[in-house]
Amino acid sequence: MAEGHRTVMVAARVTPAEHAAWREKAAAAGVSPSALLREAMARTHTWTTAARSVERERTRQIARIGNNLNQLVRWANTHRTAAEAVSVIAHLVSFERSLLRVARIGGETGDAR
Repeated sequence: MAEGHRTVMVAARVTPAEHAAWREKAAAAGVSPSALLREAMARTHTWTTAARSVERERTRQIARIGNNLNQLVRWANTHRTAAEAVSVIAHLVSFERSLLRVARIGGETGDAR
């Protein structure tokens, strides 16, 4: 970000405890509270509404895949023959493919910075 003359002031309402915490964090970092907030905002990623819904769906899909993986592991621990190991491996490949598909949902990261 290009540094220029800072002429605009941004106001935010905070509690006295929040204000004290920010001042303590700034002091610990050896910067002013303004510099601390600028640095924090520069690192903050925001989500567009569409990206947020994509991320929710991605999280749901990963939870479903994790649930299925847990069931497969439970089954594999119960039935431990060599022939069944082939079936387990085939299912693991299927989980890998599912995770790769889920990773591609939404394409971009959705970061609105």
